[in-house]
Amino acid sequence: MATQTKFPLEYKGFPLCRKDNLIYYGNMSDPYIIMLQVMGTLHVDDLDVSSKVVVQLQRTDADLKSRDRVVRSSEKNSLYAAMDLACVWLNRALANR
Repeated sequence: MATQTKFPLEYKGFPLCRKDNLIYYGNMSDPYIIMLQVMGTLHVDDLDVSSKVVVQLQRTDADLKSRDRVVRSSEKNSLYAAMDLACVWLNRALANR
């Protein structure tokens, strides 16, 4: 029986992986993933809150150049709005394959 790796963070059924200011959303084995890049933060009370987030729908094909992988791109003013858009884009892209 094959064992599956369980990611510690998931959002609406897809794994989240963070490295510094980059967040990857989706499975690398699927044809599409989302890359979220936090471009700016605000200091609110004792927390740093994302104020500018770039969302990109990307192909996972390793044969493509990095600029050719980007299918769609947008900029949002909060991480919540960016994750909401990312979820919609990823579900639509994977449904249309």
